[in-house]
Amino acid sequence: MQHKIRKMYACAAVALALTFAAALAPLNAQDAQESPLKIGRLKYSGGGDWYNDPSSEINLLKFISDNTNIDVKPEFEFVDLGSDNIFLYPMLFLTGHGNVAFTDAEVRRLRAYLQNGGFLYIDDDYGLDKSIRREMRRVFGDQDFAELPFSHGIYSVFYDFPQGPPKTHEHDNKPARAFGLFHDGRLCVYYTVETNPSDGWADTEVHDNTPAKREEALKFGTNIVVWALTH
Repeated sequence: MQHKIRKMYACAAVALALTFAAALAPLNAQDAQESPLKIGRLKYSGGGDWYNDPSSEINLLKFISDNTNIDVKPEFEFVDLGSDNIFLYPMLFLTGHGNVAFTDAEVRRLRAYLQNGGFLYIDDDYGLDKSIRREMRRVFGDQDFAELPFSHGIYSVFYDFPQGPPKTHEHDNKPARAFGLFHDGRLCVYYTVETNPSDGWADTEVHDNTPAKREEALKFGTNIVVWALTH
């Protein structure tokens, strides 16, 4: 019964998320309200491979469709941070290896997106940590990433993760960690390090994860999406 209630709650949240998109893009309001959920892969400069593992969002959205009542569009869609099209997505996803660099205009646009209800999930695919902390400090100059306790609601909003983020990939053999940035008390940026769940979303042959490890990562991704839509 609890699981069914969670499904209904997640489904209702889509309408709220799409209302956000419509409000920020009035010329496309009707399209936004009638469209299924999409995740925008954030394109950035600096040299990092923002485009890697394009099957990740597709598989996550398919999993969400199979296990919730959320209407989704399981396609890879990228959005340039320099474009106002970011406001058409209730959730953006940033990943890759190496350097991330925002222009001043992109910093202002991302800040506006996040302060007006948008949600950004960042997954360090290895080597992203130094530059993403630097760039996000430019976006929210008054705060640094704060580590989230395992009691945070993102770890129980749909599936239960009492020990926090799962360890999908070893990287430097350190514990999986997750951090957040907040606006008016709302978690608007969620950042995972030493865990890399998005690799677990990718097609099986890409990273050769076990079925159990992939399911764990997909469930964790579902929690992130549900949290983004309901908060």
